[in-house]
Amino acid sequence: MSIEMAALVPHTPRMCFEEKTPDFQKELVKGMKRLSGIIDRIQPDAVVLISCHWTSSFDHLVDATPEHKGVLTALECPNLISDVPYSYPGDSELAAELAEAGVKSGLSVIPVDDPAYCWDYGTVVPLRYLVPKGDIPVIDLSVTLAANLEETYRWGQIAGSVLKESGKKTVFISSGALSHHLVRGPECMPTLAEQALDSQFLTFLTDNDLLSAKLMLPQYAKNAGLEAGGRHIAMLLGVLEDGCKSTFYGYGQSSGSSNVVMAFEPMGAAAGSGRSVTQGVEL
Repeated sequence: MSIEMAALVPHTPRMCFEEKTPDFQKELVKGMKRLSGIIDRIQPDAVVLISCHWTSSFDHLVDATPEHKGVLTALECPNLISDVPYSYPGDSELAAELAEAGVKSGLSVIPVDDPAYCWDYGTVVPLRYLVPKGDIPVIDLSVTLAANLEETYRWGQIAGSVLKESGKKTVFISSGALSHHLVRGPECMPTLAEQALDSQFLTFLTDNDLLSAKLMLPQYAKNAGLEAGGRHIAMLLGVLEDGCKSTFYGYGQSSGSSNVVMAFEPMGAAAGSGRSVTQGVEL
């Protein structure tokens, strides 16, 4: 089997409840629903998601809990996300494989099996749209503050290799924004300079120029203030290292940040299914 799809998705708090989503974010909701339809057709054995709101200090954490169940009230915005129940199965076996592969490659990766741990909204919000039935096993990954972009990219390569060789159909989700210099006012757009940086980076992704995207990422992350320092993007690029075919599904601002819905068909998955794709870039 293989990674059937990867995606870059938002988790802006105002879209947690669809009926409360402001007009300027409804394109994101439409995009997420289209992704949900794709995931439903794929019927993956597991979804692996890295969330910018699960921040670990020193170690790469892998949620190996066999059952994820709880009620989320977001610490930073309880006025927007409060008393949200969630229930998803986990995949302890695949989570253990990810952690073991990371350790064997010299990274500090720790599996976490704690049913009392409560998910963050960077995990819950996307899954409410992408896996609304709660019927697909989920493995959550942290962004690690002590890990630079290069290390996080390497972790993406390792995780991608495990998923490609696992014998299971998987979907990889990167949950986070692009430019992320937050300001008061949910309707505010990023600055023109930040929009220009976002646009160039997205052009590299849509052109399957992953090498240029990787080379741009450090300065882009610094100058545009990417969420989580761009670590979720670095891991996504590592997972997609063999190339991809991308599809853009939506854009929306949130308090000065840029949020997109994009799907990536990795080369291995496309080749295995017989679909035609663009030529990959070897990193």
